[in-house]
Amino acid sequence: MHPQRWLLVTALALATGYVWLSGGLVDITSMHAQQGGTAVQAPPKPGLAVATFAAGCFWCTEADFDKVPGVVSTMSGYTGGKVANPTYRQVTTGQTGHAEAVQVVFDPAEVSYEALLDHFWRNVDPFVAHRQFCDVGNQYRPEIFFHTEAQRAAADASKARVQKMFRQPIVVAITPAGPFYRAEEYHQDYYKKNSAQYRFYRFGCGRDRRLEEIGASK
Repeated sequence: MHPQRWLLVTALALATGYVWLSGGLVDITSMHAQQGGTAVQAPPKPGLAVATFAAGCFWCTEADFDKVPGVVSTMSGYTGGKVANPTYRQVTTGQTGHAEAVQVVFDPAEVSYEALLDHFWRNVDPFVAHRQFCDVGNQYRPEIFFHTEAQRAAADASKARVQKMFRQPIVVAITPAGPFYRAEEYHQDYYKKNSAQYRFYRFGCGRDRRLEEIGASK
């Protein structure tokens, strides 16, 4: 095939994939017209606890934490910003200060907060502060949001322990948890509702390839 024709075919394939991923097969216009996130303040049921992590695209972060035994539920949302009830469109500008994050409700009798931290480190690129994998912008920053002083101490200790494995500085911030705004409904469990698009995105973004590189460098 002529090189110029090959480039055209490649560009068309990438464009088609992007539209498909973004919701081209559904009514993306009506989805983006939804109202912004709703603040989640209610405490978990007795005996359960909450953890909040930002590790880039919340579709992937939610999917990763749902695999952990002892995790009761996950919720995609926005936190760490300065605008109340932000919409996805607002957050994607990078101007609201929010990070795409996931709130994890877990049973401490089955999984410890320390174990969730270990899982976080295995699913994040800890060396970049304003992007994750192919997603660029402050809204994709990696961050641990602690809800208690015990969580802060555990996060600090975990970060120090992981830093000893690498020469490159770890830049993940550890921050007090603030208001958490539930993302629009079409973002919740995206990897289940749109499994083909999700797999296309995750593979194309190179997330797992990069995680393998980081693991191999220990």
